[in-house]
Amino acid sequence: MKKPRRNYSPSFKAKVALEAVREQGTAAEISRRHKVHVNQVYKWKQELLANMTRAFEPSAGGGETTDREEELLKKIGELTVERDFLSRGLDRFR
Repeated sequence: MKKPRRNYSPSFKAKVALEAVREQGTAAEISRRHKVHVNQVYKWKQELLANMTRAFEPSAGGGETTDREEELLKKIGELTVERDFLSRGLDRFR
């Protein structure tokens, strides 16, 4: 029977990757200490180094929207149009 996959939190990944970047031991020692595979330590270290510059970039301030935000804005627009249409129809009966 297969073992279920483990899901690690972002804070745990950052902690392990930071240890690897600081070279607080070999990758094998770090992997043994945290009970993860050596390749996982290397992968998290590479991700940390590749995305480190994002910590110092100024935030966009609303210029970028996520897919969820776009979906919600679209729904708000649809509901506004529907409300306005129905309110005009009610005005005829008053």
